[in-house]
Amino acid sequence: MRSHLLVSADDEKAAELALASRADCVWLDLENSASRPKARGLILEILKSGRRAPPRLYVRVSPLPSGELDADLDAVMRGAPAAIVLPRSSGGADVQHLGAKLALREAEFDLPDASTKIIALAAQAPASIFKMGTYVGASRRLAGICWAPEDLAASIGASSLREPDGALAEPYRLARSFTLMAAKAAGIAAIDCASDLPSALKSECEAARRDGFSGKLAREADEIAIINAVFA
Repeated sequence: MRSHLLVSADDEKAAELALASRADCVWLDLENSASRPKARGLILEILKSGRRAPPRLYVRVSPLPSGELDADLDAVMRGAPAAIVLPRSSGGADVQHLGAKLALREAEFDLPDASTKIIALAAQAPASIFKMGTYVGASRRLAGICWAPEDLAASIGASSLREPDGALAEPYRLARSFTLMAAKAAGIAAIDCASDLPSALKSECEAARRDGFSGKLAREADEIAIINAVFA
């Protein structure tokens, strides 16, 4: 799982480009879709299209407290996504909660037990930083942890992610390190966040690989070649 590409699920053209990319994993995004009903239908079409080659297809669903998660899962689980990406995950208990919901739908749709993995999108709020250790042993479904500095910045009221020289500011270096350590402690993939500086993508990928991350999230299909080359 070197390269991960996030794409809005209700943008058909963007989804086609993502599926044609060389990304190892495509995250079909429901959380931020402008039209959730449309996005759910398009995701199910993609999942049931009979694709057998990479990329692996993941679905980023709505957060647990949103009131939309069950409807998201009801719509997409019949298509057997490889994994569900859980945004705003606050720790192992959230992963277990999602795992219980997945187990019910795997049984309902005649899917193998525990075949749907979970990627936790963590470090989006201050409290989640202090629960990073709870991912250890949380679920056999848990396959990776990613982090989201822009959401963290918004939640703490920060004006910028970066120092004047372009380096990540201290709160985000800390969150990145906690994400890496949590994933390593749990024996799962550590996924570095998408870069907010496209010009720094290659150097950030090199730093991520050096530090022990197993892959990186991309926002654009043309970033995938760089990520794959660095993490080869």
